[in-house]
Amino acid sequence: MEKYYVIGIDFGTDSVRTIIADASSGEEMCSSIYYYPRWKNKKYCNPVLQQYRQHPSDYIEVLEQSIKDCISKVSKETAGNIRGISVDTTGSTPVAVNRNGTPLSLLPEFSENPNAMFVLWKDHTAIKEAEEINSHSRQSGSPYLNYTGGIYSSEWYWAKLLHLLRSDEKVRSACYTFVEHCDWIPFLLTGQSDANQIKRSRCAAGHKALWSEEFNGFPPNEFFTSIDPLLDGYSTLLPRETYTSDKAAGKISSEWAKRLGLNENVVVGIGAFDAHMGAVGGQIEPYHLSKVIGTSTCDILIVPENDLKENLVKGICGQVNGSVIPGMIGLEAGQSAFGDYYAWFNNILTWSHQFLPEHHKPIDLLPELSRKAALLPPDDNDIICTDWINGRRTPDADQSLKATISGLDLGSDPVKIFRAIVESTCFGARAITDRFNSEGVPIKGLIGLGGIASKSPFIMQMLADVINLPIKVHKSDQTCALGAAMFAATAAGIYKTVEEAMNVMGHGFSMTYYPDSDRHNIYNQKYKRYLALGKTALPVIERYIQEPHLQ
Repeated sequence: MEKYYVIGIDFGTDSVRTIIADASSGEEMCSSIYYYPRWKNKKYCNPVLQQYRQHPSDYIEVLEQSIKDCISKVSKETAGNIRGISVDTTGSTPVAVNRNGTPLSLLPEFSENPNAMFVLWKDHTAIKEAEEINSHSRQSGSPYLNYTGGIYSSEWYWAKLLHLLRSDEKVRSACYTFVEHCDWIPFLLTGQSDANQIKRSRCAAGHKALWSEEFNGFPPNEFFTSIDPLLDGYSTLLPRETYTSDKAAGKISSEWAKRLGLNENVVVGIGAFDAHMGAVGGQIEPYHLSKVIGTSTCDILIVPENDLKENLVKGICGQVNGSVIPGMIGLEAGQSAFGDYYAWFNNILTWSHQFLPEHHKPIDLLPELSRKAALLPPDDNDIICTDWINGRRTPDADQSLKATISGLDLGSDPVKIFRAIVESTCFGARAITDRFNSEGVPIKGLIGLGGIASKSPFIMQMLADVINLPIKVHKSDQTCALGAAMFAATAAGIYKTVEEAMNVMGHGFSMTYYPDSDRHNIYNQKYKRYLALGKTALPVIERYIQEPHLQ
């Protein structure tokens, strides 16, 4: 029996990860990781302004390099039997394109303009615009935020578009439409040249751009123009139809087939966001919260359509039919910073190392901090933190929030502070499960995916103890790319449904962390202090934001 193979591509925050998988088993034949060169050099970003932009050339170069590298590692027979490619990306990470669908920064006149580049998910320059969308929706009684938890975020499509249109007249004049990264890559690989032919992902459109079956598409033009006339016409260019990721975007173009060393019968699937495909790669099941734990977390839940009925979960990042698995409601939540919080603390501790000779490598203190923090009893620390160092994604998105650390004294050493930071990220994760439970969507278990889930027993055990639920950790360390491969196999017709692909190609779980009741009781008390600190800090933060002279 002839074997077929598929390519799964995961565009992460720092790099692209590509795998070739055996469609009959999910076995990873090879993998490749390439880092974005411009991003690695910190180009086009300004953390002080919360500006994070990525050049499309980074995406194109590493896409080609990683696939060609994978192809070089397998036999000609395997390469010749590749039947599908699917991609996942970060999101919302959109870009302004011209009428041909070309990102403006690929044009000479915009090549160094950050506003013409992809606006990365963690870019928070549109906080003001997001609040205007929220304020307008509240005042008008509009229903259009109903399926995004009732709050629109600065991390999402329309807020970012409005900010760019206001900020840059040249970009505004040249922009034809705004396109998510996960929609642009399939458009690129299939060789299209008409922006109107871009197939919009159900996942991206539903969770970040206000598309809903209930509205028969996107909100009307009047909704957007009443926020700002600069948005006039942008929603009318968007199609009513969106596509689930089990569908094909088309076949690879002859140009890209030649560049990559593939045959021209390879099917390119509809793209989606990394956590949504990662949840499938991690073998998600109903009512088990799939947590992709990395620089941030993205938490994905699936619920049978009939179970939710008219229930709208408040303060999350959307509920969309088919955004994860067709026929299931996909619900998304997450934390804007998880691993990023640890990395920030590591950078604070190692700041002086920048003055050492160049041959000294950057020091990563996190493994040793984790080892020593794990030795501390959970009650031996009066320090309490909030986890809002990059704003709050869920529950109740507010990217203007700042982190708070309370309880410091002269006995507060780096290990105790680090442990408190880890506790805060686990408390933030519990706040998400509490919100689902209080809204009538019970969380029955957790699935851990990503680097932290596979590499940090200390953090995963604490997470289980804090939330008081078992956490299964998936075997694959490339669940997003594996999920993309499963969707590629489905789009190519190897499997009829993605559930079938998931059952056959899934790798299973490496271990389960079970909660300790004694530690949970201690954390339960500390969690109350976390909630109290958040309530205490909010008025101070809000005053700081509203009165610029304090900044």
